[in-house]
Amino acid sequence: MAIKRILVVDDSPTERMAFQETLTGAGYEVLLATSGEEGVELAKSLRPDAIVMDVVMPGLNGFQATRELSRHEATKSIPVIMCTTKGQETDKIWGLRQGAVAYLVKPVDPKALLDELKRLG
Repeated sequence: MAIKRILVVDDSPTERMAFQETLTGAGYEVLLATSGEEGVELAKSLRPDAIVMDVVMPGLNGFQATRELSRHEATKSIPVIMCTTKGQETDKIWGLRQGAVAYLVKPVDPKALLDELKRLG
């Protein structure tokens, strides 16, 4: 599956803008969500090809949102890349157990993110 449309879920306007610039600059269409709840709803309705998910967000955090997406019939095949400040090995293991296919620690190297997307597509 070619990845063309990516949903970025992050509560930080600065992070959303940075991801958007990196991804649009690489030719991807970018959708934006400001919370875990909004991210889950957009993923269910718009069916992006991949999701870049923050973890530390108020309300539904990225671990919870990823778990919900990986268990829902309409979204379980959408790969989730977690991009977060939570850099402990236990966080990474937990993120992957929730359904993420990759786990990157902020500040995310743009090349590492693009490499992960290429690997998936």
